[in-house]
Amino acid sequence: MHISSRAVRSFACLLLLSTSTLSPVLAQPGPVQEKPATANPPSTKPIQGTVAPGSASKVPWLYKGSDVPPDLEWNFGELSNGLRYAVRKNGVPPGQVSIRIRVDAGSLYETDSERGYAHLLEHMVFRQSKYLAEGTAIATFQRLGASFGTDTNAETSPTQTVFKLDLPNATPVSLDETFKLLSGMVTAPTLSADNLKLDVPIVMAEMRERGGAAKRVQDTMQDVFYKGQPLAERSPIGTVKSLQTATQDSVRAFYKRWYRPQNVVVIVAGDAEPAQLESYVKKWFADWKPTGQAVPAPSFGDPVAPADAPKGETPIGDTKVLVEPDLPPAISYATLRPWRQVNDTIVYNQGLMTDSLAQAIINRRLESKARLGGSFLTAQVNQQDVSRSADATFVSITPLGDDWKAAVRDVRAVITDAMTRPPTQAEIDRELAELDVAFQVPVEQRRLLPGSKLADDLVNALDIRETVASPEAVLRIFRESKPLFTPAAVQQHTQQLFSGTVTRGLFITQKAGNATDAALRQALAAPVKPDEQVRQASGPPVSFDKLPPIGQPGQITQSQSTGLLGIQQVVFANGVKALLWPVQEEPGRVTVKARFGGGYREMSPKDAPYIGLGQMALVSSGLATLGQDDLDRISTGRKMGFDFKVDDAAFEMTAETRPADLADQLYLFAAKLDMPRWDKQPFERAKAAAKIQYAQFATSPQGVLNRDLQFYQRGQDPRFETATPAEIDKTTADGFRKVWEKALASGPVEVQIYGDFDPATTLAALQRTFGALKPRDPAPVAAATADITVPKPSTRPIILAHHGDPDQAAAVISWPTSGGSIGLPESRQLEILTQLFTNRLLDAMREKLGASYAPYVYSTWPVDLKAGGSITAIAQIEPGKVPVFFQTADQIAQDLITNPPSADELARVIEPLRQQITRAASSTQFFMQQLEGATTDASRINSLRTIMTDYTETTPAKMQALAAKYLGKGASWRLEVVPQKDAGKLAKAQ
Repeated sequence: MHISSRAVRSFACLLLLSTSTLSPVLAQPGPVQEKPATANPPSTKPIQGTVAPGSASKVPWLYKGSDVPPDLEWNFGELSNGLRYAVRKNGVPPGQVSIRIRVDAGSLYETDSERGYAHLLEHMVFRQSKYLAEGTAIATFQRLGASFGTDTNAETSPTQTVFKLDLPNATPVSLDETFKLLSGMVTAPTLSADNLKLDVPIVMAEMRERGGAAKRVQDTMQDVFYKGQPLAERSPIGTVKSLQTATQDSVRAFYKRWYRPQNVVVIVAGDAEPAQLESYVKKWFADWKPTGQAVPAPSFGDPVAPADAPKGETPIGDTKVLVEPDLPPAISYATLRPWRQVNDTIVYNQGLMTDSLAQAIINRRLESKARLGGSFLTAQVNQQDVSRSADATFVSITPLGDDWKAAVRDVRAVITDAMTRPPTQAEIDRELAELDVAFQVPVEQRRLLPGSKLADDLVNALDIRETVASPEAVLRIFRESKPLFTPAAVQQHTQQLFSGTVTRGLFITQKAGNATDAALRQALAAPVKPDEQVRQASGPPVSFDKLPPIGQPGQITQSQSTGLLGIQQVVFANGVKALLWPVQEEPGRVTVKARFGGGYREMSPKDAPYIGLGQMALVSSGLATLGQDDLDRISTGRKMGFDFKVDDAAFEMTAETRPADLADQLYLFAAKLDMPRWDKQPFERAKAAAKIQYAQFATSPQGVLNRDLQFYQRGQDPRFETATPAEIDKTTADGFRKVWEKALASGPVEVQIYGDFDPATTLAALQRTFGALKPRDPAPVAAATADITVPKPSTRPIILAHHGDPDQAAAVISWPTSGGSIGLPESRQLEILTQLFTNRLLDAMREKLGASYAPYVYSTWPVDLKAGGSITAIAQIEPGKVPVFFQTADQIAQDLITNPPSADELARVIEPLRQQITRAASSTQFFMQQLEGATTDASRINSLRTIMTDYTETTPAKMQALAAKYLGKGASWRLEVVPQKDAGKLAKAQ
């Protein structure tokens, strides 16, 4: 039963050495999910209302051998050629149909000489096929309204290849055409020698851009953890040798072997009737008849114990120390067991839930120990079934200081305690409360689930050989299973999670000689005493009812309609303003945003290091009588959040909550402004994290851009510079409090509440919270009128260095534009221009030259500032091709000025933008973002009325005029990130 809840899916690793390093190679970036923990489940009686495995007369193919209640909204079928399909009606967002074609073939299906073929084939399928001429797929789908890289996508993992399309504004005509095109891609790709010649350089560019320290860690981890199994050497990207020696015949042979109807599932979810969707599948896939005999899937092997392993215990196998000076120190070890496909029954899923409880309890204890300070910054356990190759329990640790052995010992001591003594019922109840809300929320919000997610969930369930279930079924199974989750059962599952065939480890260290393979092996094998100190005591109850009030409930001085949709504006006597939009179409979801102060422009340049530390530590430093642990406890079993970020001209607190939790969510935000705490430990932990992370930026060109690009785009304003370890060392807890105490107290407050809530009770809650705040000081005058610096135009690039692979570089060219709400219509037209630019740059740098895998162009327009916007083009390329990028970008810019785009070229950009806006506007969160700051700038409300026309109505002449205004010769500045050895030479050459 595939459950997408973050609570039951094993908790995501926070560290670099998470098994996410095994994520698939994508045609464009996209997420991948893994199967949760497996262990022997507790025995139980069948859940009421379920069907015993195999007892139904007609069981859908997904549910054979399972007693999990079928999700009746899915309609399952199978064609006579063996192709299976699943379709369902879903109206979120309106008009969209999401199509997924899953092929049960990934890199683990390759032979040694075919390494990388599954992913290469994914590219070639898009290149040319029965109904698509060479190189026309992107333009064709754009004309249908689907943008490349978001709506049109594909991904290859070790176990599958998935082709993805989200078709907006689906009509019978466009659906029929889309299924025709996709069927031709999958059943009859051209796969010619010319296609191969074009796609291999693109894949090689992708390989180069994904290289560096992170790739070395990924390769080392696979080699160590899965030694003796194909997964150890089957990265989806392949090898240079296998890709360069690929031929038309060898690629076609791989296609013929695995692209067969029996290996393919077509999944469709969207705003159309199931019978209609089913008819397209039958029309375009029923005639697919592959040649030759079907080939059984290869064996993925099992983890292998050392030859001298003692019986009755989990032996320590291979360990490896990898020196990477620019990466944070990180330790990861895995206890591996053979993966076996099981019948996805309710009893099996009860075992998964027990596994998740066991992991959650350990992770909470590890977090508590880390908060106390000591040997490690973070640590986490995480069970995953990896690529149908191993059932593994991973432990990831970020040590502090040089005593890494203490970090390993302290983490293992917490785990050992969990294995030797059962948890308390109070600990179990706390995690059960978290799981309950995690399962309840999808029930409340099921009408909001987009078809794309439902389709992706089914793809992932197929990959891990599980079923899917409705949110109601999942919640019911969980709640009826609660008596099974006893301390003894959780302890038993803990023991199973840390027992297996072999345990293997990897240590990434910055210093050579800091550790050896043998020392790491010894640290993992050495006996440890159980650590009982961080067991979570029940403690006195923490209740909102006992927290101090913000103040006297505030009076409402003004309440009026904005004239837009049903959005109401309310003003309180203390100056706080609120925008309220109750929307019944979003059941169970309420989004709250509180904006205050002056953001970046309010901060003094000398206080710049505290900006980043505040984004990490301000929330966890506490409020009112609540420390970080108290904040965790008081929100147990509730859906509450506390995201914090710094914008150009405001600070923002954001959360997604539920109607029942809204009033208390408002209290948390208001209390942070009125009664902040300044606990020191979160600040010290944030300092440690910031210092550890800093060196990692230099490991790749993209890392350097993440660190420095905004700084240079803002004219080297020190407030936008990433603080160095030396600068972080100079910060103090007193300085942190001084900077952020002032920020929390200054500037106007705007609250937005959109979603499913009762206006009367919400207004009363606002009166008790934000309305009860003391009157606020206005934002500092200096901040409001601060000059916005922009880079000076120059054809001489700024040279930055990275420490990564010598064949990696990045090039940036940027044209300053403007900012401010008065220019919003023009900023939207600039988005059309940048999409035109992106299409041309992608065609030139990727398709024609094979020089960059994913070059792109984007526009920024700071609404709260009068300047600071830009049009920026970026590509990751080989160092020697940086001049080619600058030359190409200049040529495209000049051509946009000289020659207006054609009507077809413009339509290929406008239609996807139209569909993006249409789909986004089906969510209140879209309007929340567009109306930030509208309580003090009413023009933002008026500008929202024209958003569709601004993005979709233009002319070639207008695009030409915009290009002339901003992209003229001599208007840009440039930056390049090159290998360390080249940086000095380039600087001297300038």
